[in-house]
Amino acid sequence: MSIILFILGVVIMVLAVGLSIGLHEVGHLVPAKLFGVRVPQYMIGFGKTLWSFKRGDTEYGFKAIPLGGYISMIGMYPPAKNKGEVGTTDVPVLRKSSTGMFQQMADEARNAAAEQLQPGDENRMFYKLPVYKRIIIMFGGPVMNLIIGIVMIGIVTVGFGAPAQTSTIAEVYQCVVPLGQEGQRDSAVNNGCKDSDAPGPAYAAGLRPGDIITSFNGQPVGKTEWMGLTQAIRSHAGESVPLTYERDGVSHSTTITPYKTERPVLDAEGRAVVKSDGTPETVAVGFIGMGSKVQNIPQPVTDVLPAVGTQIQGVANVVLDLPARVVAVGHAAFSDAPRDPNGPISVVGVGRIAGEISAMEQIGVADKAASLISLVGGLNIALFVFNLIPLLPLDGGHILGALYEAVRRNIAKIFRRPDPGPVDIARMLPLTYVVAVGMLVMGAVLIYADIVKPVNLFG
Repeated sequence: MSIILFILGVVIMVLAVGLSIGLHEVGHLVPAKLFGVRVPQYMIGFGKTLWSFKRGDTEYGFKAIPLGGYISMIGMYPPAKNKGEVGTTDVPVLRKSSTGMFQQMADEARNAAAEQLQPGDENRMFYKLPVYKRIIIMFGGPVMNLIIGIVMIGIVTVGFGAPAQTSTIAEVYQCVVPLGQEGQRDSAVNNGCKDSDAPGPAYAAGLRPGDIITSFNGQPVGKTEWMGLTQAIRSHAGESVPLTYERDGVSHSTTITPYKTERPVLDAEGRAVVKSDGTPETVAVGFIGMGSKVQNIPQPVTDVLPAVGTQIQGVANVVLDLPARVVAVGHAAFSDAPRDPNGPISVVGVGRIAGEISAMEQIGVADKAASLISLVGGLNIALFVFNLIPLLPLDGGHILGALYEAVRRNIAKIFRRPDPGPVDIARMLPLTYVVAVGMLVMGAVLIYADIVKPVNLFG
């Protein structure tokens, strides 16, 4: 049964990836058609066409290698300028000096683009559009991924909820184990306690797993106010304070005296503060010896965009250091070095994680659904950020080229110089090929690593 569920998770993720890519291209297709550009092809995948149909000017279909997608637009490359006619861009002319390899690449690309032209295409070419329309077309794909990411993360955040510490007790310690010895005790022997240990205040006060703390020292404790409760406990070391709790729907009251002991300093998010030497910073505070139950708590709609922003920032940090991170992944794949769970992964890794989530017996159907939806949302956020990298052939490279053209034309206008014409991105093809090869190499490394040494998120 677990194998079937694993395969189901992989299939779901494959379909989600395909749909995300398809909608990304729709984000380019719709504004291109609205602005009158002729779009000969809308394809999911690369390589040989497996199936297609034609509607209007456009052929829609699927290709053999499902690792992306594209739309082809008429007039992506402007023709070469006529020598001596500054600003003329309508007649493709090869210069006599066009014998270099890089120039030949550009000329071949222009010739291939020119072969697609048909009568009536004169005013339906991409490069003839105003700069802002070209930016809208190229920005449309990443924006579509951003919208998908916002919707998916919104469904999880508002519908299923985000993990949060609650006022429900998950565990109660029978004794106070000195700081630094927690992991050294055998819990199977006398519950990990020694005769020299102080008794656990929570256990001595009668608290047990499953109880819900409702007030501390006369102050009510809300369902998600565990951090506030923790701070109140830490500030009342050695004081006997009243506490109320609920067990099986019945309210109870007791008194509890937090034990003064050395505990880690916590930041605003409840994480231990670490010194420069890597050791935790400690302070003498009150401690009662109990742990919180983490539950998914539905969040308000206003929390969705901040959550999306956090994910965008995290992906951007990875992208800024992507080559080094891929090298680290490759080193881990070909050695005994551990793999960074926060490093980049390929679509193969994403599919594998989806399969593992689906096959896990420890979590319920709702949690599995939330995890898979969150994974799809994170994938689309990654596509949004990655496609905005300002390098060709990515969308960000085309956007940068359009912006550069606008700046160049405005400068020419200010200084009353002739219009320099559109930016010839065909001249950037050598760099484009280098970037494309680099992306293929990095993708191959990540796929190999995801097969031989996958990211382990579940222990």
